Amino acid sequence: MRFLLLLYGDESQWADATPEDLQRSMDAYEALGKELVETGAWVSGEGLQPSNAATTVRIRDNETVLTDGPFAETREQIGGFYLLECRDLDEAISWVKKVPAVHEGGSVEVRPVMDYEAAGYEQSQAESARS
Repeated sequence: MRFLLLLYGDESQWADATPEDLQRSMDAYEALGKELVETGAWVSGEGLQPSNAATTVRIRDNETVLTDGPFAETREQIGGFYLLECRDLDEAISWVKKVPAVHEGGSVEVRPVMDYEAAGYEQSQAESARS
């Protein structure tokens, strides 16, 4: 079963971070990435550029409306994600406990990836394209 782990944190905490702070954080993420790969849980994952690099797209009355920045103004922003293959939610949560963001004041949202076949749908177009 695949789970998406969305990593949330306050981007402003990095404004005053020292190079040593940044390196320590990157080392922790690198160690987690290696462990995920070694155990076979790793499917995909990336860090994201800061939320001020985001563009939010909406369609209203058939007009495309672009807004600079994230969807909502919040104290926490999505900083990255992991897509993992896990037996169940408990295993996914055990990985969350190793994500540096949760130890640095952030949070991680864990969301199961839709299994279209189990939900009674035919193979999704995206899955067909990958096959």
